[in-house]
Amino acid sequence: MVNKSVTMDDLLKDFKEDILNAGDVLEGRVISIKKNEIWIDLGARGVGVVMRREINHVGDLAVDQIITVSVIDPELEEGHALLSMKRAVKDRGWDELQRVYDQKEVVSITPFDANRGGLLVELEGIRGFLPVSQLAAGHYPRVSSSDKDEILHKLSSLINQPIRATILDINRRDSKLIFSEKEALKGDMQSRFEELKIGDIVEGHITGVIDFGAFVNIDGIEGLIHISEISWERVDNPKNYLKTGDQVKAKIIAIDKDRLSLSLKQMTEDPWLLEVKKFKKGDTVEGKVTRITPFGAFVQISDSVEALVHVSEMSDEEDFDPEKLFQVNEKKQFKVLEVDLENRKIALSLKDTKEAVKKKTSIKAKK
Repeated sequence: MVNKSVTMDDLLKDFKEDILNAGDVLEGRVISIKKNEIWIDLGARGVGVVMRREINHVGDLAVDQIITVSVIDPELEEGHALLSMKRAVKDRGWDELQRVYDQKEVVSITPFDANRGGLLVELEGIRGFLPVSQLAAGHYPRVSSSDKDEILHKLSSLINQPIRATILDINRRDSKLIFSEKEALKGDMQSRFEELKIGDIVEGHITGVIDFGAFVNIDGIEGLIHISEISWERVDNPKNYLKTGDQVKAKIIAIDKDRLSLSLKQMTEDPWLLEVKKFKKGDTVEGKVTRITPFGAFVQISDSVEALVHVSEMSDEEDFDPEKLFQVNEKKQFKVLEVDLENRKIALSLKDTKEAVKKKTSIKAKK
């Protein structure tokens, strides 16, 4: 007797479910293990074969064992399907990674290799990449951009070290899998940023010293001490003051989106403000020439105070060369023209001092 409740659509649905398609992942029962192939019973979907070269340890398989396979070719000329155990693992891996990406989960990845561009990782049997630009402050290799070997050396130290990350980009068709450590920590960093304010004193360790300053890791938050904020002295080379690994306390002077601007020098009183009190307009001072430029010469008049002799205050002569009038480290007498506390500037004159000397010499000659 025919069951009238079963419709043609139901029959077609059952038929379609029995049809194999390339890419299907399903379970089957091992029915035969031969020298070059392993035969799998797929139930109503027929039988399939897995080539033995795919399996590293055939001894781990046994007849009647249930295994997961992926369909490579649903029907070969002989009438059976070509299957893959490795592809099944990979396909399920991609499915799990897509779920992780969609739900924005944080996962733990362990780099197995490194190149100058970043770290090579593997998750769920799928290989991926963590670019240098997506490393958090604590792991970012802060070195000179031209020092490629040092970058690779620092990245290599992260091999076999677990890193918390999220999937930044995934594309199964192109086998593209990109991770980000920065994104994984973004939520934590944002809440911690909200607790900080300008003027706070923070402590961290130097992660890199470069031409324009030094980077500091403050419990995962990145800070930058600009070269101008390292010392009250004029700093030509930050590496003469700081080195990687140094523990420092610094003052927050600005808070950007994902980085703190820090000052080391503002942790102490400005010696310039103390020493400049010794100078006033009209004083004659002795100073040592430290730099010569087309617009003037810089002169050290005390340990912490540097002043400028503008080119217009060097001589009454026209078209003269400052480098012929001054030599670096040479000491001369100068007259203080102006003390500008607000802008931390002192203006000096050489020609006024020369004129004063000439006047004194002329008076003495008359006597």
